[in-house]
Amino acid sequence: MNLEERLFEDMKSAMKAGQKAELATIRLLRAQLKDARISKGADLTEEDVEVALQQAAKRRREAIELYLKGNRQDLVDKEQNELEIINKYLPRQLSEDEIKQLIAGMINKLGISDEKEIGKLMGSLMPQIKGKADGKMVQQLARTALANLSQ
Repeated sequence: MNLEERLFEDMKSAMKAGQKAELATIRLLRAQLKDARISKGADLTEEDVEVALQQAAKRRREAIELYLKGNRQDLVDKEQNELEIINKYLPRQLSEDEIKQLIAGMINKLGISDEKEIGKLMGSLMPQIKGKADGKMVQQLARTALANLSQ
């Protein structure tokens, strides 16, 4: 069963079970997929669906950040709940330790010794972890690792 079919089946289950939050989130995701299909002008591949879901998850993470700054815990809770639902449909995300190991391995492999080579590091690293980690977090960890090299 592909992701779109799974979303449809989960939507029906949520409807029957009366899970309003899950139902609303799945409906939003399905609408986003429909928009993506219309934009593309063709059926979505499994990769296209995954990219759309990752974008939805990224929007939720950014909203959580903003709501925390605005001291709006009610909205933070809502967005976190939606993010948890979306994450059920995404591949397992790499842990921070796994990302640090990949960064260290890539630094050694490329022979990077300076913070100025962050572009080279990220360019080699991102294809390996695409869809498995947030790019913003990876960049922060990479900058920290390179800063520790300089010291």
